[in-house]
Amino acid sequence: MDFALPELGEGLYEAELIRWLVQPGDAVKRGQPLLEVMTDKATMEVPAPFSGKLTAIQGEPGTKLKIGKIILSYQPTASGESASLPIPAASAMQAERPIASPITTNNGSKGPGSNPVAAPSVRHMARKLGIDLERVAGSGPAGRILLEDLAPLIASNAKPTKAKVAEPMQDYGRPGTRIKHQGLRRKIAEHLLDAKRRIPHYSYVDECDVTELVRLRTGMRDACARIGIKLTYLPFFVKALAEALKEIPLVNSSLDEEAGEIILHDRYHIGIAVATPGGLVVPVIRDADKKDLFTIAGEAERLGTEGKAGKARREDLRGSTFTVTSIGGMGGLISTPIINHPEVGIMGVGKVIRRPVYDNEGHIKPADLVYLSFSFDHRVLDGAVGAAFGNAVKRHLEHPAAMLVPTRR
Repeated sequence: MDFALPELGEGLYEAELIRWLVQPGDAVKRGQPLLEVMTDKATMEVPAPFSGKLTAIQGEPGTKLKIGKIILSYQPTASGESASLPIPAASAMQAERPIASPITTNNGSKGPGSNPVAAPSVRHMARKLGIDLERVAGSGPAGRILLEDLAPLIASNAKPTKAKVAEPMQDYGRPGTRIKHQGLRRKIAEHLLDAKRRIPHYSYVDECDVTELVRLRTGMRDACARIGIKLTYLPFFVKALAEALKEIPLVNSSLDEEAGEIILHDRYHIGIAVATPGGLVVPVIRDADKKDLFTIAGEAERLGTEGKAGKARREDLRGSTFTVTSIGGMGGLISTPIINHPEVGIMGVGKVIRRPVYDNEGHIKPADLVYLSFSFDHRVLDGAVGAAFGNAVKRHLEHPAAMLVPTRR
């Protein structure tokens, strides 16, 4: 019997085959992942809605597959399961996989070898805080552990034991070989080529004194770490951008070329560029203007971790209204980033450097400086608007304590 590529989500008509997870001759169970595909820079596994033995697969990695195309053939098991079974929709495919219920003893506690039932977000938080989920009593349905079940351990100042997770190694290639242009690398190429063809870029670079920001972050870093928050510079830049976009609404826009209209957005969704072994992905922190620094820090770490592991979700990679990208971690000072179309601007952040500067009295003093590199769409923004926006971002970064004040909802 034949199996066709099922629907992967609304508005998706094709996907790129990344890799097969099974081979001809394999016995497959219902729900077992068959292959991994990519759409909009997000990867997902396609599960089997049948049980049987594979007889053939169709398509090489890098091939673009149309929805409804026959991708494999199989021989059903004797139980009679066949392709007539309903094909899972994208929502079911991307949903959390079921986890075995924990083994419980007569008194309700979890026994040895149990597998606590908890969502990925709960497991991620527990790992950050060094909490053993097998020792947590879940208050959700069927003993499911919820985020609030971790609260007593957090409140008791349980020190997190930060497990070191080995990040995937960057592959810089080998001389004399060829690399197939496929997967995430090809998606990035298509997106950036389209952006450069469409958008007349212009660049604007300014220097920003972040001495107070560095001092504030240094003073808060250890206290944040004790409650499982990794406070980097990024949340400050995201928050400053969100506030500046509210002051200069024209920068938080997109150009509808077909209608001949500039659409000014009233939501502030900041994309954060994340370098992965396969290439750049841009997950989104939504409604950044309504979130405090610590919430933004937590979201940025989660999105970055998932992106580097190749587990970014499609919904996390869509809908940004402005993007920030950082080269500081690699040691650069200034960049000329390409705009993430259909946005009209992007900000590149360089390395924070210690330099001698003159104060208002003409005395030399040490200062922490960073260069902010902006690219703007000249069809929508002129130089004066770009400069006004850059000044607004600088003002918020140079007075970071104001970012700690709770935002009115």
